[in-house]
Amino acid sequence: MQTTVMAAIGLALALAAFPAEAATKAPGKAAPACSAISFRPLPPNMPDGEQQAGMYKSRHGRLELRADVKQGNPSDYYVTSAGKRIAAAASSLPEAAVTCAEAKKMPKPETPASSCTGQRFRVVVAHAGDQRIALLYGQDGGSWHFCSAGTF
Repeated sequence: MQTTVMAAIGLALALAAFPAEAATKAPGKAAPACSAISFRPLPPNMPDGEQQAGMYKSRHGRLELRADVKQGNPSDYYVTSAGKRIAAAASSLPEAAVTCAEAKKMPKPETPASSCTGQRFRVVVAHAGDQRIALLYGQDGGSWHFCSAGTF
């Protein structure tokens, strides 16, 4: 009986210590100001419709690379966040996005391609204040081309 009482008291003290420890912990690390995530393309002969090519998840969010597939071949790749296609960014991107792309050795984001295809893909994520910007690039024949940009 005494053992049960002592165990219950020990458990109560341990549970009381957890909220105090959580309150004294420092907040988590901030999201990186600039990052790049690489994706592979879809394999051939996929079913028609929208298909997920890749997914990246961190404590700061979740990004997916998706493609529209027609007649078994991907016709256009794009980025989604939280299950929705990212909102198109303004035509003039913030300087943080341009310098981030250059830091990741990607071409300057200028005129986006009408459709995005390639053998490899890279999403460059830049933070400009409270705004997060994703730049999608596709690689064809060894050279990268800018596909699209959006905020999430």
